[in-house]
Parts: sequence; structure tokens; C-alpha cells
Amino acid sequence: MQAGNTSFSAPVICFWLCIALARAKAMDNMEGNTTTSEKAIRSSRSLCTSEQQYVHKRKQVVLESLSSLGINCTADSVPHITLLASGGGQRAAVGLVGSLYQMEQEGLLDTLLYLGGVSGSTWSMSSIYSDPQWSSSLDTEVSRLSGPGVELEVALAWLGERAKEEHFSLTDIWGVLTSAGIMKQMDLRRLSDEASRNVTNPYPIYSAIEKHCFSSGPIEGKWFEVSPHEAGFTELGLFIETSLLGSKFQSGELLEQMPEMDMVKLQGVLGCALAHEDTIKEFIPPWLKVLGQTDGTSEEYLRVYNGLDKLLALIRSTIKDPTALSDLDKLHKILDDKLKHNESAWLEPQGSEERKRLSQRWITELLAEVETWSESLEDGALKTHVSVLTKKVLPKMMRWEWGTTSNFLYQHQDPMVPTCLRSQESFHLVDAGLLINVAYPPFLGEKRDIDLIIAPEYSAGNMFEVERRQSSLRPTIHITTAVTGCVWQ
Repeated sequence: MQAGNTSFSAPVICFWLCIALARAKAMDNMEGNTTTSEKAIRSSRSLCTSEQQYVHKRKQVVLESLSSLGINCTADSVPHITLLASGGGQRAAVGLVGSLYQMEQEGLLDTLLYLGGVSGSTWSMSSIYSDPQWSSSLDTEVSRLSGPGVELEVALAWLGERAKEEHFSLTDIWGVLTSAGIMKQMDLRRLSDEASRNVTNPYPIYSAIEKHCFSSGPIEGKWFEVSPHEAGFTELGLFIETSLLGSKFQSGELLEQMPEMDMVKLQGVLGCALAHEDTIKEFIPPWLKVLGQTDGTSEEYLRVYNGLDKLLALIRSTIKDPTALSDLDKLHKILDDKLKHNESAWLEPQGSEERKRLSQRWITELLAEVETWSESLEDGALKTHVSVLTKKVLPKMMRWEWGTTSNFLYQHQDPMVPTCLRSQESFHLVDAGLLINVAYPPFLGEKRDIDLIIAPEYSAGNMFEVERRQSSLRPTIHITTAVTGCVWQ
């Protein structure tokens, strides 16, 4: 499988490996630095013991791979190499698989110690790791991407179960539709299940950001990393076991252990750029802008309209039944006609209060149209499952609730914890690509001591520019190439 310009040249990568090897430290300074604690929340700038053990064993795989490439080193001087995949939606999900496939073909995949991703690339990460031996053969993953999607009834049955949970949000909807429609898989395992696996694969690190801290909080409360062993805030150095993510905490103590989210929901958490209201502005047509500026009342209406439109498109990708497709076509026409009808009314001169009333009326009418459409469906499984969307999903769209998760830092006494985290029983984890479209923060500084970063770009924008971050975990980043970027400390 080829993936455009995301393929890798063995001589080029070997050249970088030689440089990384030359710069590698004589001893791994990560081991032995972590102090144990019986508290549920770990406060440390070092790796947890379990990740240290995994990495130590993975280095043996890397050592053998380097030796097969003619690069000789000792176990104590194995370079720490990571591949960090950018975001970019479905393009990133498919592109990462293509990049890894090409690395496997050229005998370079086992040189990786870590694999990190944000946004769309985490969709394929969460998918490929369902195979414990994926790094030895990616043929299964390639075949799945080109195969049929998951049946809509299966996807909506999962959604119906999630709708019964306390923290049900739009993230659940986004997760099931991207998992079933794009990745063609409903992976019900938990990320912590990988903690007990062997070291066949690179160690995975997934990234998200906390929505409210992203909007108005300090930099330290933004970046959130999740691995098979731990989950927590990168720059605060506060972590819990991944199996406890979603459990209830207060003042640093575990109150009630809740079930860990499965990989379907995690995909929704990691790749939901729509969770941030500013993203919706990109889809607002010119006629809904007032004097060149986005009108606040138009945002609310377009948030609901675009949410419905994207859900409809993703649902279509999961079904093949002609009758169901015809029903969805009818709904699409209803939405399209409604938007066109509203255009002329919106362009009439009127004050801001009148626009607000008009927008709210349109939202009510739009939801009523969807409800009427759902009731017109023939009795059967599709109608039953669609009722979940109309009764559970649409109210979440009105409130725009994404990524709701129990906050393990609620009322935490550490003064380093920002108020935006300490004061709320829940926080909201969303797409990290909204802040930085590549997962640098967990891999800079001494914690993972990375010598070489390989950074394939799948984003639509110009991701590879100089980034300057003034913090201990984010020194100045220099990106040297759009395919293989090196970051040296």
C-alpha cells in the first residue's frame, strides 16, 4: 500500500538513526527515578514504573532492528525514536496506516520506541492496536479500511447503551460513527487492556486537551495524555491509572470506581474537533454573517444544523439498505430546503434581538422536522435506533456537550492545579489538534528522553512551522521537513 508522499526512504531514515545513535545517552536516565505512592493520583515528572518496564523490554526489539540495518549499539545506548502522526481527520487515519505500512516494508518499523498521535491519526492508532501483533503485519488493517463498514444497527445499539450512562455526550455519537463508518470496526476493549500485553509494538501515547482550560485557562491545564498505564495532565505532572479514567474523585481521593471507557468512545474523545464552537465558524455560509463578522445567533443555529448534517453523512457511510438510504435522502432534502428557505429571511434588515428570536425559532422548527421525519419511518430496528438520536442526541446538540468525564482533580489541594480544573466535578476532553496538530508535549523534555522524532504530516494546513513554547516541557521546536522532522533537545 502506498500513501502518497508519506512513504519513507530506508537510507534517509538510517541516516537519521545514525545521528540519533550518536546523540543517545550512555545510560537510560529514566529508570529508577519514580517514587511509588499509595495515593490514587500520582504526582511526578518521571515515567511510571510500568511504562519504564515496557520501554526497557521494547528496547531489545529496537536493538535487534537496528542491528539488522547495520547500525550497531549497546542496550544502554539505544536511541529513543518516536513517530508522531499529525491530525487531519480521515486523511490522517488512512495516511498513518500507509506510513506505518511503508516502514514495515522497509524494515524500519521496529526502530520505533513510541508512537504518538492526535485527532484523526488516533483513530487508526486505536484501531491497529486491537491486533496484539500489528507491527509484524499491517495487511489486516489495510484490508479493513477498504472493506465494508459496521452495520448501523450494531453501531446504534452501542449508542443506546451509552445513552443510559451519566456522562453521555456528543463524544459518544462522534466516536461510534467514526469507529463504525471510517475505521470499519467496533473495538470494545479498554486501553488499559494493553498494559498486560507483550512489547511487540511501539508504546502508544494518545493526546487530548481539556476544553475549558483550552479556552480560558493556563497552559499547564490544557494538554492531556493517555497511555495503556496512565492518564493525566502532561505539564502538571498529575496522573491516574488509565483504568480509573472516568471514576469519581474528590480532594485527591478515589470515591467510586466507574467502568473505563472503551476504544469506541476514546476515538470520539480524541478526534472531535467539532467540540469547540470556533470550529463551526468554518462552515457558516456568508449569508449568515453580519457586516463581515460571525453573528452569535447564527452560530447557535449552524451548530445544530451542521451537527445534524455531519451525523447524517456518517450514518450514510454505515448502511447499504436501499430503503434506509432513501429515508436518509429525504432527511437530507429536508435540511437542505430548510437552510435555503431561511436564507432569504435572514438577509432582511432586522436588529440583533430579532435575529436571536429568529435563530431560536429556526432551531425549534429544524428539530421538529427531524422528529416528524423519524416518526414517518416504518416500524423496525432503524426507527427504534433513530429514536435514540432524536431523544438523546438532539438535546445534547442544543447544549453542545462533548467529552464529559469525571474530573480526578476535583477539589484537589495542590496549588498547581488551575481553578478551571479544581472547581468542576467533570472536565471535557476534546481533540488536541485544536491546540497543536501533532503530539509534541508528551515527548519533549527529559521524561521520555526522545532523541529522534519522525513526524509525517497529514493536515490540510501548514503544520510544520517553528513553534515557540516557554515551558519546561515545551522548549523551542524546530521542524526541518514536512515528512521526517527532527527535534533535538
